[in-house]
Amino acid sequence: MTEPSLAELAPLLQRIADALERMAPPPRPKPDFDAAEAFVWQAQEHRLAPVAKVNRVAMPLLRGIDLVRDILVENTERFARGLPANNALLWGARGMGKSSLVKASHADVNGRIGGLKLVEIHREDIETLPELMGLIRGAACRFIVFCDDLSFDSDDTSYKSLKAALDGGVEGRPDNVVFYATSNRRHLMPRDMIDNERSTAINPGEAVEEKVSLSDRFGLWLGFHRCSQDDYLAMVFGYAEHFGLEADRDRVRSEALEWATTRGARSGRTAWQYVQDLAGRLGRTLA
Repeated sequence: MTEPSLAELAPLLQRIADALERMAPPPRPKPDFDAAEAFVWQAQEHRLAPVAKVNRVAMPLLRGIDLVRDILVENTERFARGLPANNALLWGARGMGKSSLVKASHADVNGRIGGLKLVEIHREDIETLPELMGLIRGAACRFIVFCDDLSFDSDDTSYKSLKAALDGGVEGRPDNVVFYATSNRRHLMPRDMIDNERSTAINPGEAVEEKVSLSDRFGLWLGFHRCSQDDYLAMVFGYAEHFGLEADRDRVRSEALEWATTRGARSGRTAWQYVQDLAGRLGRTLA
Protein backbone atom coordinates (compact mmCIF):
# COMPACT_ATOMS: atom_id res chain seq x y z
CA MET A 1 0.00 0.00 0.00
CA THR A 2 1.50 3.28 -1.10
CA GLU A 3 1.59 6.23 1.27
CA PRO A 4 -0.48 9.27 0.21
CA SER A 5 1.45 12.09 -1.36
CA LEU A 6 1.75 15.52 0.16
CA ALA A 7 -0.60 16.89 -2.48
CA GLU A 8 -3.23 14.34 -1.48
CA LEU A 9 -2.80 15.18 2.22
CA ALA A 10 -2.99 18.93 1.68
CA PRO A 11 -6.84 19.21 1.78
CA LEU A 12 -6.99 17.11 4.98
CA LEU A 13 -4.28 19.19 6.63
CA GLN A 14 -6.07 22.35 5.62
CA ARG A 15 -9.34 21.12 7.17
CA ILE A 16 -7.49 20.26 10.39
CA ALA A 17 -5.86 23.71 10.45
CA ASP A 18 -9.23 25.41 9.87
CA ALA A 19 -10.83 23.40 12.68
CA LEU A 20 -8.05 24.29 15.09
CA GLU A 21 -8.39 27.95 14.17
CA ARG A 22 -12.11 27.85 14.87
CA MET A 23 -11.44 26.24 18.25
CA ALA A 24 -8.89 28.87 19.26
CA PRO A 25 -10.28 31.87 21.16
CA PRO A 26 -10.38 35.10 19.16
CA PRO A 27 -7.68 37.66 19.96
CA ARG A 28 -8.69 40.01 22.76
CA PRO A 29 -9.44 43.52 21.53
CA LYS A 30 -7.07 46.20 22.75
CA PRO A 31 -8.54 48.54 25.38
CA ASP A 32 -9.85 51.90 24.19
CA PHE A 33 -8.27 54.17 26.78
CA ASP A 34 -10.07 57.17 25.28
CA ALA A 35 -13.43 55.67 26.27
CA ALA A 36 -13.28 56.96 29.87
CA GLU A 37 -11.05 58.48 32.52
CA ALA A 38 -11.51 55.50 34.84
CA PHE A 39 -11.78 51.74 34.39
CA VAL A 40 -12.48 48.63 36.44
CA TRP A 41 -10.32 45.57 35.84
CA GLN A 42 -12.61 42.59 35.21
CA ALA A 43 -10.22 39.73 35.77
CA GLN A 44 -12.60 36.92 34.76
CA GLU A 45 -13.11 38.52 31.36
CA HIS A 46 -9.53 39.80 31.05
CA ARG A 47 -10.67 43.28 30.13
CA LEU A 48 -10.88 46.86 31.36
CA ALA A 49 -14.46 48.08 31.70
CA PRO A 50 -14.87 51.86 31.31
CA VAL A 51 -16.62 53.74 34.11
CA ALA A 52 -19.09 56.32 32.83
CA LYS A 53 -19.23 58.29 36.08
CA VAL A 54 -16.76 57.93 38.95
CA ASN A 55 -18.28 57.87 42.44
CA ARG A 56 -16.17 60.46 44.24
CA VAL A 57 -16.20 63.39 46.63
CA ALA A 58 -14.95 66.83 45.60
CA MET A 59 -11.54 67.68 47.04
CA PRO A 60 -12.73 70.76 49.03
CA LEU A 61 -15.11 68.52 50.99
CA LEU A 62 -12.30 66.38 52.40
CA ARG A 63 -11.57 67.94 55.77
CA GLY A 64 -9.06 67.14 58.51
CA ILE A 65 -6.56 65.39 56.21
CA ASP A 66 -4.71 68.40 54.81
CA LEU A 67 -1.17 67.03 55.21
CA VAL A 68 -1.74 63.64 53.59
CA ARG A 69 -3.88 65.31 50.92
CA ASP A 70 -1.05 67.61 49.88
CA ILE A 71 1.49 64.77 49.88
CA LEU A 72 -0.64 62.49 47.71
CA VAL A 73 -1.61 65.24 45.27
CA GLU A 74 2.04 66.25 44.86
CA ASN A 75 3.09 62.63 44.27
CA THR A 76 0.27 62.17 41.76
CA GLU A 77 1.16 65.37 39.93
CA ARG A 78 4.81 64.36 39.60
CA PHE A 79 3.73 61.01 38.21
CA ALA A 80 1.36 62.64 35.70
CA ARG A 81 4.22 64.85 34.48
CA GLY A 82 6.42 61.82 33.85
CA LEU A 83 8.64 62.40 36.88
CA PRO A 84 9.58 59.75 39.48
CA ALA A 85 6.78 58.95 41.94
CA ASN A 86 6.12 56.40 44.65
CA ASN A 87 3.50 53.74 45.22
CA ALA A 88 1.28 54.90 48.08
CA LEU A 89 -0.36 53.04 50.96
CA LEU A 90 -3.14 54.97 52.68
CA TRP A 91 -3.76 53.23 55.99
CA GLY A 92 -5.57 53.89 59.24
CA ALA A 93 -8.98 54.62 60.72
CA ARG A 94 -11.98 53.54 58.71
CA GLY A 95 -14.25 56.15 57.19
CA MET A 96 -11.62 58.92 57.17
CA GLY A 97 -11.53 59.42 53.40
CA LYS A 98 -8.71 57.17 52.21
CA SER A 99 -10.37 55.94 49.02
CA SER A 100 -12.11 59.30 48.54
CA LEU A 101 -8.73 61.03 48.57
CA VAL A 102 -7.33 58.70 45.90
CA LYS A 103 -10.26 59.40 43.58
CA ALA A 104 -10.25 63.13 44.34
CA SER A 105 -6.48 63.36 43.71
CA HIS A 106 -6.91 61.66 40.36
CA ALA A 107 -9.69 64.07 39.36
CA ASP A 108 -7.71 67.11 40.51
CA VAL A 109 -4.48 66.21 38.72
CA ASN A 110 -6.14 64.85 35.58
CA GLY A 111 -8.20 68.02 35.32
CA ARG A 112 -5.06 70.15 35.36
CA ILE A 113 -2.60 67.98 33.42
CA GLY A 114 -4.59 65.30 31.58
CA GLY A 115 -3.61 61.90 30.28
CA LEU A 116 -4.05 60.21 33.67
CA LYS A 117 -6.31 57.17 34.02
CA LEU A 118 -7.62 55.50 37.17
CA VAL A 119 -7.89 51.69 37.13
CA GLU A 120 -9.52 49.88 40.05
CA ILE A 121 -8.56 46.28 40.78
CA HIS A 122 -10.59 44.35 43.32
CA ARG A 123 -8.89 42.73 46.28
CA GLU A 124 -9.89 39.22 45.19
CA ASP A 125 -8.25 39.78 41.79
CA ILE A 126 -4.88 40.91 43.11
CA GLU A 127 -3.19 37.76 41.78
CA THR A 128 -3.98 38.96 38.25
CA LEU A 129 -2.14 42.25 38.77
CA PRO A 130 0.80 41.13 36.58
CA GLU A 131 -1.64 40.48 33.72
CA LEU A 132 -3.16 43.93 34.17
CA MET A 133 0.30 45.51 34.26
CA GLY A 134 1.16 43.78 31.00
CA LEU A 135 -2.01 45.06 29.37
CA ILE A 136 -1.32 48.73 30.13
CA ARG A 137 2.47 48.62 29.87
CA GLY A 138 3.67 50.85 27.06
CA ALA A 139 0.33 52.66 26.55
CA ALA A 140 0.46 56.39 25.88
CA CYS A 141 -1.56 57.16 29.01
CA ARG A 142 -0.36 57.03 32.59
CA PHE A 143 -2.27 54.90 35.09
CA ILE A 144 -3.05 54.92 38.79
CA VAL A 145 -3.87 51.30 39.62
CA PHE A 146 -6.00 51.45 42.77
CA CYS A 147 -6.99 48.70 45.21
CA ASP A 148 -9.41 49.62 47.98
CA ASP A 149 -9.40 47.87 51.36
CA LEU A 150 -6.33 45.77 50.64
CA SER A 151 -5.36 43.24 53.31
CA PHE A 152 -4.29 39.61 53.61
CA ASP A 153 -5.22 36.79 55.98
CA SER A 154 -2.89 34.22 57.49
CA ASP A 155 -3.50 31.54 54.84
CA ASP A 156 -3.45 33.98 51.90
CA THR A 157 -0.33 33.85 49.72
CA SER A 158 -1.52 36.22 46.98
CA TYR A 159 0.53 38.99 48.62
CA LYS A 160 3.58 37.40 46.98
CA SER A 161 2.15 38.21 43.54
CA LEU A 162 1.68 41.81 44.62
CA LYS A 163 5.25 42.04 45.92
CA ALA A 164 6.66 40.77 42.64
CA ALA A 165 4.45 43.00 40.51
CA LEU A 166 5.31 46.15 42.45
CA ASP A 167 9.04 45.82 42.81
CA GLY A 168 10.50 42.34 42.71
CA GLY A 169 9.74 40.92 39.27
CA VAL A 170 12.07 40.74 36.29
CA GLU A 171 10.09 43.35 34.36
CA GLY A 172 9.29 45.48 37.40
CA ARG A 173 6.55 48.05 37.61
CA PRO A 174 5.89 49.76 34.25
CA ASP A 175 7.07 53.37 34.02
CA ASN A 176 3.53 54.50 33.23
CA VAL A 177 1.96 52.85 36.30
CA VAL A 178 1.79 53.78 39.97
CA PHE A 179 -0.03 51.66 42.56
CA TYR A 180 -2.22 53.18 45.29
CA ALA A 181 -3.88 51.05 47.98
CA THR A 182 -5.99 51.72 51.04
CA SER A 183 -6.06 49.53 54.12
CA ASN A 184 -7.00 49.60 57.78
CA ARG A 185 -3.70 47.82 58.49
CA ARG A 186 -0.31 49.45 58.26
CA HIS A 187 1.46 46.22 57.23
CA LEU A 188 -1.56 44.80 55.35
CA MET A 189 -1.43 41.75 57.67
CA PRO A 190 -3.35 41.02 60.88
CA ARG A 191 -1.39 42.02 63.97
CA ASP A 192 -1.93 38.59 65.56
CA MET A 193 -0.56 36.92 62.42
CA ILE A 194 2.70 38.83 62.69
CA ASP A 195 2.92 38.25 66.44
CA ASN A 196 2.33 34.52 65.95
CA GLU A 197 5.19 34.35 63.47
CA ARG A 198 7.46 35.97 66.04
CA SER A 199 6.46 33.62 68.85
CA THR A 200 6.77 30.32 66.96
CA ALA A 201 9.79 30.91 64.72
CA ILE A 202 13.36 29.89 65.47
CA ASN A 203 14.49 33.24 64.11
CA PRO A 204 11.62 35.68 64.78
CA GLY A 205 13.14 38.46 62.70
CA GLU A 206 13.40 36.34 59.56
CA ALA A 207 9.92 34.87 60.02
CA VAL A 208 8.30 38.29 60.12
CA GLU A 209 10.47 39.80 57.39
CA GLU A 210 8.59 38.31 54.46
CA LYS A 211 5.20 39.31 55.85
CA VAL A 212 5.98 42.95 56.58
CA SER A 213 8.22 43.51 53.55
CA LEU A 214 5.14 43.93 51.37
CA SER A 215 4.47 47.36 52.86
CA ASP A 216 8.06 48.30 52.02
CA ARG A 217 7.04 48.30 48.36
CA PHE A 218 5.11 51.49 49.09
CA GLY A 219 7.33 54.54 49.18
CA LEU A 220 4.55 56.61 50.75
CA TRP A 221 2.82 55.56 53.95
CA LEU A 222 0.03 58.02 54.63
CA GLY A 223 -1.66 57.58 58.01
CA PHE A 224 -5.30 58.46 58.68
CA HIS A 225 -6.33 58.86 62.32
CA ARG A 226 -9.65 59.38 64.03
CA CYS A 227 -10.78 62.98 63.75
CA SER A 228 -11.45 65.43 66.55
CA GLN A 229 -14.91 66.76 67.33
CA ASP A 230 -14.06 70.07 65.66
CA ASP A 231 -12.91 68.33 62.47
CA TYR A 232 -16.02 66.15 62.47
CA LEU A 233 -18.32 69.15 62.76
CA ALA A 234 -16.34 70.96 60.05
CA MET A 235 -17.08 68.00 57.76
CA VAL A 236 -20.78 68.11 58.60
CA PHE A 237 -21.12 71.84 58.02
CA GLY A 238 -18.95 71.63 54.90
CA TYR A 239 -21.28 69.05 53.36
CA ALA A 240 -24.38 71.00 54.43
CA GLU A 241 -23.12 74.25 52.91
CA HIS A 242 -21.94 72.54 49.71
CA PHE A 243 -25.38 71.05 49.08
CA GLY A 244 -27.30 74.11 50.26
CA LEU A 245 -29.01 72.43 53.21
CA GLU A 246 -30.58 75.21 55.24
CA ALA A 247 -31.11 74.25 58.87
CA ASP A 248 -30.53 75.77 62.28
CA ARG A 249 -26.80 75.55 62.97
CA ASP A 250 -27.18 74.69 66.66
CA ARG A 251 -29.68 71.97 65.84
CA VAL A 252 -27.37 70.51 63.20
CA ARG A 253 -24.47 70.56 65.65
CA SER A 254 -26.48 68.79 68.35
CA GLU A 255 -27.90 66.18 65.97
CA ALA A 256 -24.53 65.50 64.35
CA LEU A 257 -22.84 64.90 67.70
CA GLU A 258 -25.64 62.59 68.79
CA TRP A 259 -25.41 60.77 65.45
CA ALA A 260 -21.68 60.14 65.99
CA THR A 261 -22.24 59.05 69.59
CA THR A 262 -24.82 56.42 68.64
CA ARG A 263 -22.36 54.98 66.12
CA GLY A 264 -19.35 55.13 68.38
CA ALA A 265 -17.18 56.94 65.84
CA ARG A 266 -16.43 60.37 64.41
CA SER A 267 -15.30 60.19 60.79
CA GLY A 268 -15.94 61.59 57.36
CA ARG A 269 -18.19 58.64 56.58
CA THR A 270 -20.25 59.26 59.72
CA ALA A 271 -20.57 62.95 58.80
CA TRP A 272 -21.73 62.04 55.29
CA GLN A 273 -24.30 59.57 56.64
CA TYR A 274 -25.71 62.23 58.95
CA VAL A 275 -25.91 64.75 56.09
CA GLN A 276 -27.78 62.21 53.96
CA ASP A 277 -30.27 61.76 56.79
CA LEU A 278 -30.60 65.54 57.19
CA ALA A 279 -31.15 66.05 53.47
CA GLY A 280 -33.85 63.36 53.45
CA ARG A 281 -35.70 65.02 56.33
CA LEU A 282 -35.47 68.38 54.56
CA GLY A 283 -36.79 66.88 51.32
CA ARG A 284 -33.61 67.75 49.43
CA THR A 285 -31.49 65.71 47.02
CA LEU A 286 -27.70 65.54 47.15
CA ALA A 287 -26.63 66.21 43.58
